[in-house]
Amino acid sequence: MRKAIIYFGIALGLLFNSCQKSELYHPDREPKSGDWFEPSPHGMVYIQRGSLKIGPASDEVSQIVNPTKTISNEAFWMDDTEITNNEYRQFVYWVRDSIARKLLGETYSDFVIMEALDGTPLNEPVINWDERIEWNDRDFQMAMDELYIPEEERFLFRKEVDSRKLIYDYYWVDYKQAANRKNSFDFATQKYNGSIINQDGELVPIVNRSTFLMHESVPIYPDTLCWIRDFEYTYNEPFTLKYFSHSGFDDYPVVGITWEQANAFCNWRTGLKAAIENRLKETSAHDFRLPTESEWEMAARGGLESSLFPWGSYYTRNAEGCFVANFKPRRGNYVADSPTTAMTMQVGEFDPNPFGLYDMAGNVAEWTSTAFFESGYDVIGDLNPELQYNAKTDDPPVMKRKVVRGGSWKDMAFFLRSSTRSFEYQDTTKSYIGFRCVRTSFRNDLQNY
Repeated sequence: MRKAIIYFGIALGLLFNSCQKSELYHPDREPKSGDWFEPSPHGMVYIQRGSLKIGPASDEVSQIVNPTKTISNEAFWMDDTEITNNEYRQFVYWVRDSIARKLLGETYSDFVIMEALDGTPLNEPVINWDERIEWNDRDFQMAMDELYIPEEERFLFRKEVDSRKLIYDYYWVDYKQAANRKNSFDFATQKYNGSIINQDGELVPIVNRSTFLMHESVPIYPDTLCWIRDFEYTYNEPFTLKYFSHSGFDDYPVVGITWEQANAFCNWRTGLKAAIENRLKETSAHDFRLPTESEWEMAARGGLESSLFPWGSYYTRNAEGCFVANFKPRRGNYVADSPTTAMTMQVGEFDPNPFGLYDMAGNVAEWTSTAFFESGYDVIGDLNPELQYNAKTDDPPVMKRKVVRGGSWKDMAFFLRSSTRSFEYQDTTKSYIGFRCVRTSFRNDLQNY
């Protein structure tokens, strides 16, 4: 009996040892760098991975058109409010200053860096952000003349920066095209097989991996005229003139932004994150981006799967009879829900949903990354579902539709429902559509709490 116990212990030890990772030295393997750490992004809320039923509630007749579907999403971070004028203005100033420094660098070498820290010449000059721009200096203004409004277009002879020239250039990789089974790499010939549709709508052969690298050139200044364009026979000139530029509207959600501009902002924000984390010696996390439609609905519901609105109630008023969102509660009456404004209002004025997210219903509707398709729920997958299409300039309008969620200050209560789907064209701007960013997180799997 004793021998049996000894043999059993030896066998158990061997079995346990066989399950352990090998500690043998591998000269081509980097040593473990320690536990991975993901810092909490400023102003963002962590949404735990989970599953939910997307689509209309059981009491909504629209379920015949858009049936419910159970899906699962990976964890992600989401901005607790919509992007504000002040936050988007930082993007505009960055683009303005980067263009100005490039122009100044052609005359004044202090505004560009030509050598690396070790003295090695750079292939392309890098912007020097440490040098201060004296905007009122006449010599500087002459060097930046291309950035200003032409003399024949100036009002009252004022020399101002031309917002039409504030263009943000960036690149992104089309992984959908790269993952296409038809676009394979032949190891025998060391060549790619297949072709892709480029941004001009042309079918081009795949030469190398750079073929999947897409270039975007986006004018990024908000369309302030949308306040007048959206509503005929109204006097919205004050909002056109001051909504984006006046400090009194700093904490109001930015509007007049196309879907392309929202994506450009996400790319710029990702670049800022990478620069900051490089200085802090932290591991780069995922990129900022627009939320998918399913991510947006998951965040809006706040864990309350069967609720009609993000605040978990079937009504738009609280127990005291006060409205709980900024929307149009009555015909012709835009002020019944707020004592301060008839249109947009400061973000975060109403209580957040259970996840801590503000204004997931009302104030301004929000862009998502998802292409709008009436029967989209029938074709999407049930794991991290997404339906994407990067429409070309000459594509028909129906191909440019993108899902918009949340309802706005000018919408009735139906559009505030967590399940309500709407759309807008990706190259249009509206005074009632803004956006917020998300960022994928693998925090559950890779980080110890």
